[in-house]
Amino acid sequence: MIQGSDPLNCEASLSALVAGEAMPITHHYVRNHFRIPALDPSTWRLAVGGLVERPLALSLGELHNMRSQRLVVTLECAGNGRSLLSPPVEGEPWGLGAVSTAEWAGVPLSDVLDRAGLKPEAHEVIFRGADGGSVGGHPGITHFERSLTLDEAREFQPLLADAMNGEPLPIQHGYPLRVIVPGWYGFASVKWLTEVEITDLTFSGYFQHERYFYEWEGNRQPAREPVTLQRVRALIIEPAADQELEPGDLTIRGLAWSGAAPIARVEVTIGDGPWEDAHLVGEATRRSWQWWETTTRVRHPGATTIRARATDLAGRTQPPRPEWNRLGYGANAIQEVAVRIR
Repeated sequence: MIQGSDPLNCEASLSALVAGEAMPITHHYVRNHFRIPALDPSTWRLAVGGLVERPLALSLGELHNMRSQRLVVTLECAGNGRSLLSPPVEGEPWGLGAVSTAEWAGVPLSDVLDRAGLKPEAHEVIFRGADGGSVGGHPGITHFERSLTLDEAREFQPLLADAMNGEPLPIQHGYPLRVIVPGWYGFASVKWLTEVEITDLTFSGYFQHERYFYEWEGNRQPAREPVTLQRVRALIIEPAADQELEPGDLTIRGLAWSGAAPIARVEVTIGDGPWEDAHLVGEATRRSWQWWETTTRVRHPGATTIRARATDLAGRTQPPRPEWNRLGYGANAIQEVAVRIR
């Protein structure tokens, strides 16, 4: 479903999420802040500079000759679920489909940094994309750029990806090169990457300092906290909302993920019934979503609701209602799906 065409923003339908561990590229959600840049792969270079011993200008060919790694990673927009907040907030009015999983392939960031050599005072790594445009209150062109501390980069091991699901990286997903940061919301995975800069300072660019933070009303002044890891969430994929179901055995399936830790359990309830554990399918990982399912019996005709909540191994669980914040991030409340039993 297209949220906007300029810049292009699309969310996946929940029914498309049943495609498997890695979704088809055509169904993967797209989040852009500016128009898609046109980059010439023959002249494109990845500049690696700042506090390094050996500044680099790497071509695609040079990157292809380095060690390649494949990772299955779930990316989620920090604004996923924003449309559920009340009162409404600014930003893309995402439903629940601004999330997708793909297999990404490319060079580990650590290998590039090892080739460049970090100076002792290095503290942060800044990723700069080629996409840019005007933002309120700032003259000139603002490019999309984000940073991680080197400690964060060591923990989450970003990938400099040039392939997606075994194909060359599509232009809408950052061709020719993008960052993939497992476990973090999608803003950290900078697209159309052109520069990696190592610095000893705390980066304060527009998309680091004026966007992607939680802000709540405080007693005297708003409280702020940076948005980082994906919050724990479960989605019900089957049955679909407003579906009419026959009485008898009902199978409920869905997905769950968390950037903080693997999923520990998913619980499901129907109507006013008790919470019951669902069966987790496949390997638990903090990099990508996990399937879950349960079968129960429904007997009484009429309208009812199905709810699912996930808890991760760090002890984080979903709240019953979305947590309101000024920019509408991290809205991971328990999902309710209304159905009717015939």
